[in-house]
Amino acid sequence: MKPVFAGSLAAIGIIFSFVPESFFTHGVIDVEWSIETIVIINRFLCLIVLILIVTSCKLYNWHKRTTVTIFGDNYKIIVEYGNIFDKYDCKKIINFDELFTTCIGEGPADIKVDTICGQFLSAHQDVDFDTYIKNYGATKSRKHSEYRNQECYKSGSLILWNDFLLLAFTKLDKSGLGRMSCEDFLNCLNLLWQELDNHHGSKSVAMPILGSGITRLQDSSLKQQQLLDMIIASYKLSPYKLKNPYVLHIVCRKDENFSLNKIGEYI
Repeated sequence: MKPVFAGSLAAIGIIFSFVPESFFTHGVIDVEWSIETIVIINRFLCLIVLILIVTSCKLYNWHKRTTVTIFGDNYKIIVEYGNIFDKYDCKKIINFDELFTTCIGEGPADIKVDTICGQFLSAHQDVDFDTYIKNYGATKSRKHSEYRNQECYKSGSLILWNDFLLLAFTKLDKSGLGRMSCEDFLNCLNLLWQELDNHHGSKSVAMPILGSGITRLQDSSLKQQQLLDMIIASYKLSPYKLKNPYVLHIVCRKDENFSLNKIGEYI
């Protein structure tokens, strides 16, 4: 409510400064009151009306808002509802697992068709991503994946393909399911910001809320709201950022348990 009162007091200050006092001498009630009392009451009523108007405008804006802009020292983050594939004039992060799996299916280790990665692969079925990824030379992890002891890529490393940044993200367990600890998640973000500094070129970057899909965080049941706050906090603390005029877009899906108005509550 502080912004509401601040906005109301600012507006009333302007009104009291430029509207002559004689305007407030006409009472709304027909009684024998002194001029001073009438002025005080009318000014108080004016303040109440302004608070109601500002509050209504704020509530409408909070209900209808689709973006939130966060400004920092020479950087900007835009958090917005939308579809990451509809973002133009920017590079888009597509999160894979640590093996850069490209097989779409219903198996534990397969890419699910309704995920961002699944939609990306379905839209580019004519591309041999397995060969492209193998030849790209992305950063390999020192440890092999728990899934079939396969050689894997370091979580947070990127592979550039056209206007897409393919991200090695989810670690796989022995069954091929995506599982990460909060420490793994934060380490991934730290490397991701560094990789973005090298790969974004002369474009802004759009990313989803990592971990909000089918990835299982082992030591917590973090929801989209908490994950977003963790991503924003990690980015703010990182020495690697997209400098102005380039922007980091975080594209969110609408969810009944998620609100742009709650950004920052879990930091």
